[in-house]
Amino acid sequence: MKNEPFIIERVYHAPVERVWRALTEKEQMQKWYFDLSDFKPEVGFEFTFEGGDDKTTYKHLCRITDAEPNKKLAHTWRYEGYPGDSKVTWELFSEGDKTRVKLTHEGIETFAAKNDPNFRPESFAAGWTEITGKLLKDFVEKAE
Repeated sequence: MKNEPFIIERVYHAPVERVWRALTEKEQMQKWYFDLSDFKPEVGFEFTFEGGDDKTTYKHLCRITDAEPNKKLAHTWRYEGYPGDSKVTWELFSEGDKTRVKLTHEGIETFAAKNDPNFRPESFAAGWTEITGKLLKDFVEKAE
């Protein structure tokens, strides 16, 4: 069976510039995403954050691989102390006063700790569905 990337698309009632800022400005990201100590949408910039469930916290190790303002942000996604390497790509498409976002997470199958439920494809799907379908949506669509 071939491993397919996880892909999810959402349309937000917000201009592309607002969505881009939510994805790339540390102060905004901390309000809806993860608590990042530093972040710059520049190729080669490395950032980390903690995330997990009630039982286990994982240190995420990431490096920006592509950054095209208001259009695309891509970065690696690994876990400290665990094998595997993946890539997350956010693509933004302006649709008038709305923005369509396509998120692609490739390489989920490379995480070898398959017995850990947090590394199962359905766990990533649930996480990204919550992040894109609620957290980011609520943040960018709220009145400024």
